[in-house]
Amino acid sequence: MAPPGRRRFVSTASLALCLLFLFVSTASAASAVLGIDLGTEYIKAALVKPGIPLEIVLTKDSKRKESSAVAFKPLHNAKSSAFPERLYGSDAMALAGRFPADVYPNLKPLLGELLAESGRVEAYSQRYPALVMSPLASRGTAAFTSKAFPEDTDSFSVEELLAMELQNVRANAEAMAGKGSSIRDAVITIPAFYTASERQAIELAADLAGLRVLALMSDGLAVGLNYATARTFPTISEGEKPERHLVFDMGAGSTTATVLQFQGKTVKDVGRFNKTVQDVSVLGTGWDRVLGGDALNQIIVDRLVEEFVNSPKVKTLGFKAGDVVAHGRAAAKLWKEAERIRQVLSANSETTASFEGLYEDVDFRYKLSRADFEKMASSFANRIAEPIERALAMAKLSIKDLDTIVLHGGMSRTPFVQKQLERLLGDPAKLRSNVNADESAVFGAAFKGASLSPSFRVKEIRAGEISGYAMGLQWQSEEKERQQKLFVPTSLVGAEKSVPFKNLKDFSFSLHQLIPSVDGSGEEGVQQISKVTTQNLTASVAQLSENFGCATADIQTRFSIKLSAMDGLPEAVRGSVSCEVDDSEKKGGVVDDVKGFFGFGSNAKKGEQDVLADEKDEKDDFEPSSSSEKSSSSTSSSSSKSAKASDDASSEAEKDKKPKKRTESIYLSFSTEGESLPPVSASELKRMKERLSAFDDSDKARRLREEALNNLEAYTYRVRDLLEDESFMDAASEAEKKDLKKKQQATGDWLVGDGASAPRADLRTWLKDLKAVVEPIERRKIEESRRPTQISVLTEALDQTKSLLDMIKEQYRQAEEVASAASSSSLSSVADAETQTTAAPSVDDFADLEDSTSESSSTTSVPPVKIPQGPAYTQEEVDSVSSIWESTDTWLKAKVEEQEKLSRYDNPVLLSTDLDKRAKELRAAVMSLVQKKARPPPKAKSTAKAKKAKKAKSTGSKTTSSSATGTEEDSTYTVSETPVREEGQERMTDEQLREAVNRAMEDDRKKAGKKAKSKASPHDEL
Repeated sequence: MAPPGRRRFVSTASLALCLLFLFVSTASAASAVLGIDLGTEYIKAALVKPGIPLEIVLTKDSKRKESSAVAFKPLHNAKSSAFPERLYGSDAMALAGRFPADVYPNLKPLLGELLAESGRVEAYSQRYPALVMSPLASRGTAAFTSKAFPEDTDSFSVEELLAMELQNVRANAEAMAGKGSSIRDAVITIPAFYTASERQAIELAADLAGLRVLALMSDGLAVGLNYATARTFPTISEGEKPERHLVFDMGAGSTTATVLQFQGKTVKDVGRFNKTVQDVSVLGTGWDRVLGGDALNQIIVDRLVEEFVNSPKVKTLGFKAGDVVAHGRAAAKLWKEAERIRQVLSANSETTASFEGLYEDVDFRYKLSRADFEKMASSFANRIAEPIERALAMAKLSIKDLDTIVLHGGMSRTPFVQKQLERLLGDPAKLRSNVNADESAVFGAAFKGASLSPSFRVKEIRAGEISGYAMGLQWQSEEKERQQKLFVPTSLVGAEKSVPFKNLKDFSFSLHQLIPSVDGSGEEGVQQISKVTTQNLTASVAQLSENFGCATADIQTRFSIKLSAMDGLPEAVRGSVSCEVDDSEKKGGVVDDVKGFFGFGSNAKKGEQDVLADEKDEKDDFEPSSSSEKSSSSTSSSSSKSAKASDDASSEAEKDKKPKKRTESIYLSFSTEGESLPPVSASELKRMKERLSAFDDSDKARRLREEALNNLEAYTYRVRDLLEDESFMDAASEAEKKDLKKKQQATGDWLVGDGASAPRADLRTWLKDLKAVVEPIERRKIEESRRPTQISVLTEALDQTKSLLDMIKEQYRQAEEVASAASSSSLSSVADAETQTTAAPSVDDFADLEDSTSESSSTTSVPPVKIPQGPAYTQEEVDSVSSIWESTDTWLKAKVEEQEKLSRYDNPVLLSTDLDKRAKELRAAVMSLVQKKARPPPKAKSTAKAKKAKKAKSTGSKTTSSSATGTEEDSTYTVSETPVREEGQERMTDEQLREAVNRAMEDDRKKAGKKAKSKASPHDEL
């Protein structure tokens, strides 16, 4: 058992690895960011993820934008607790003609609107008369009652329906990001005129959809940010002039104009270096909340209704215009056709509208030209310049100060809109379409999200947003209502202001927006944003008075108010209460205490450290008497001088001494409560999330059921085809044929009847019953066709393995014979060497020139004898292959005999998969032997001693050693032609394996022939 400390170390390391893996996985999942362009008519999204750089999220129909609509498809013969099917985008809009009361399009104008007080809610009800609207019980905002649910079902808020659309966008993005991806962070574009209630409604919808909003940014700034990503602008630090462009965004529901300033800035970088960054700032905004494509569509709808009720047939029936527009299906058809007519007239001079059964089965047909359309829209054309003029007035610029007007939004393509803009500019060249009119805003939002996320490194572009509205606060002090203006409409988001208060007891103050009127004549009203309430102000004031002696008049309360970078709304970030006190009695710290202990403190510096009396007495005792007298006189004189100097210094210090002040502060705790709309209670928020989760579960169960239904229908058709397949029917018995036909017929009839609405479990049961009959027959058919080939392959592998094993046994036998011959030859060689050393040396005239070392080595050297090497296989390896061969051969014979006893209708016992598995196992064993034989033996490293001994050998010993080495090389078995399988190389095929084995066997036969010829003693030369 491992020691306890070691067990703890392993456990800690494992935990650290798990945490690291979890962190990496979470960081990878959290690195994806979604940019969402929330339009009135369409929703577009762009995804930024490692490996997916800024791509549009496609819908399930592979479209680049989704209609802003969600629909509930009523269920027939369903349980009361079942949820209806949800449809999105174009699928939802396709149901508007059939189920107009359950299709909810263009929800954006209803965000943050109270049902009883909003004109926009009334306009929405007139456009979609079939929808049943009611106030939400807890807030009073607009909500819908669906006819697809029981009557006692709670109504659906606008935020809840919008959350469903955002969930659909998120699901499409996660499908695009890859399996296992989870996306939570998002940047959402909004119009510049959105108030606090509308912004908070967007945040609530995103929270219900499971999204975390990183920022809400205006459409105009998003377009400008996308415009700046591929451009470099003049650097103002070098004296250049910045560029100023106006983004004119005209969409389906509204029109906005945003004046932007583009410039380069030189800012401080890391260390002493500088860098140049691009800067995009909003200078001013203007808008028209109702001027857009829907307003022009309303003109076309009114004309179509007028022409319809004035037609001769309708006059005889007595239909009124109000009856037609109040009919849900007729209104849906009219609005859909009006949208198509407007888009066609943008590129064509005229078009025709056709309706089949528009109202009360009355058909209608009408032709409209572009000239007539522009004449009808003349009053709207005059309103195009108003947002631009307001934006320029806020920025304090004129139309001449603009470099270009950048067009964005689908309505900007309308010909009469561009004509009005050209007339306003006076120079058509300044009207630019150099951005994607549909996708520029969503790309800018995605870029903003990537810049806010720490997972990405993008081009540094600093974006400056403005508040758009004036902001202020209101509170009560000294029984009077007080107000203060904090921010102006051009205040940059992120700005912070410190506000002093005279309140010394707990109080509340409110933050609000000043909403201008539509005509710009004055302020329309004040919209409350939030309420801030202090919680410890009274106690903090008492603490300052008791602990520091602060007078009531000297105590000041202060709050810091900041424009949030997330939504641009003011928020209280910190609060404090403080006063000034004297700093004369300031206590020293721990360091001063330590210095004083060792005599280096403040007293030592001032000369106030006294000499101890005992030390002074001891010092006097050790001094001589003469010196003692002298010292006493000098001490008395010096003490008088020091006393006089001390008096002078103290008098001067008292004159120059001034009391020091310090500020004592106590931070305040406070609470913030939203006031723009009644807040959603925790129980209401939980109910909404639970219903959305139940909807998701219902949709998932429905998808799985539809998948099971499709699988069963497809398998039923397949069985019908198999019944006509002769090869399949030959493998089935008569009883199986009869049973299969019966079940196929019963399944088809059941699907037509009760199976269409059957639950998923029943569908899977019917599919299982069909497969239980079909699969055994198919298995027999397949095995019968594959078995002969697989048996032949395995038999051939067995034969090759048998040949290889026989060859190895022959090599072992030859190696033993060669080793025996080499052993007997070495004995005779040793005897000859001994005889030569005992014989008398011959007389040599040059014997005196030889070294003594050479003489001794030549007389005593005896050549070493090496035993020849055998085959490159160990006995264990050969026995392992032999065991596999024997078991496979026995198994094959037994299985073949058992299979031959079965009829063609019985389930086979000899399967092709088993045959293939046995063949692979045998080939793997043989391959291991062949590759081991082909691998060259490792070379022995020569040591320093061996080299020195070799250098000292004589000529005779060199000759003997050389012949012995040659004998060793001749008796070594190698097969250099056999291919060796390296790591990563593909596995040998059966044909390559056979060739390798044959080459090895042929080389061994040649080696054996050479050994037979030289079977005599290898030392005959000696």
